Amino acid sequence: MAPVVGVGSKSAMVGSAPTSHPGGEPVEWGTTVTVVQVGSTSRMPAFLRAMRPKQWLKNVLLALAPLSAGVLLEPGVIVEVLLAIIAFSLTSSGGYMLNDLLDIQSDRLHPKKRFRPIPSGEFPVRAAWPTALVLLVVPSAVAIVAGHVLFGAVLLTYVVIQVSYCIWLKHQPVIDIIVVASGFVLRAIAGAAVVGIPVTQWFLLVISSGSLFMVAGKRYSEKVGSAGQEELHTRKTLDLYSLGYLRFVWTVAATLTMLSYAMWAFDLNGGTSIGSIASIVPFGVALLLYAFDIEKGDASAPEEVVLKDVRLFVCGMIWAGLFLVSVLARLYGWELPTL
Repeated sequence: MAPVVGVGSKSAMVGSAPTSHPGGEPVEWGTTVTVVQVGSTSRMPAFLRAMRPKQWLKNVLLALAPLSAGVLLEPGVIVEVLLAIIAFSLTSSGGYMLNDLLDIQSDRLHPKKRFRPIPSGEFPVRAAWPTALVLLVVPSAVAIVAGHVLFGAVLLTYVVIQVSYCIWLKHQPVIDIIVVASGFVLRAIAGAAVVGIPVTQWFLLVISSGSLFMVAGKRYSEKVGSAGQEELHTRKTLDLYSLGYLRFVWTVAATLTMLSYAMWAFDLNGGTSIGSIASIVPFGVALLLYAFDIEKGDASAPEEVVLKDVRLFVCGMIWAGLFLVSVLARLYGWELPTL
């Protein structure tokens, strides 16, 4: 293989084929080309981009249990949930930073990940390490000191799992999918823990199977998207998975998610409320649309799929409206049509 040279995060092959310099004129065979990247065009500070704020959308899951129980709008509860979302966002950002620090060498060879603040050098390693450690430790410690012991324990469990994942578990096939999915489940449980409400078995089944569906679909899309470029994989488990196996996992998970949600919706308001039962339809359609995105290989970034797929977004809004109506009906005693 021809050597690679470069400054920053971009580079060019030496002597592998005729190419041209930025001015457009041809470069002779054997000429060394160095491409210099000045930095990211984003105006957001490097340390903030290293925290991956787009991923914070996942932490809205913390509001799901309080919303389902009808207590989210009670005085003080929404403030507790918002603070819990902030705490989980900071902690998860610490995990992302730790992962980037441990994978810095392989990320520098990846066509997209090399532009991240840590691999590109925009956010220095000497600053990233203490920042990651503070973000991982402080939120759970503050929660415990503030009296939210159960929430702090869930957050601490998340930290232990994430550190284990970054160091070792992400290299273990099957286990890596389960661990990533567990992060979503812990978010939902943390939301219940911070306000002190129990969770039902159907709620846990929906969250667990739905998380597995999204994570397995993400891996499937990554596998499809990197076909022919396997040497660029920074997830070594992708080399061990087959498309058939990943399709089997997300298909089974999607089936279990649909069945679990249907049972939860029937159980939510006593099995007769038209609001919760009707929400099964947009939920099922959204599930099928997301499965279609997975099959096309477009679901490698779930947080972006939801916002880019208009049909999926509309179904999500319809579902949210019906679900909210059913919760408010139970909370305020509204009379809704029954079956």
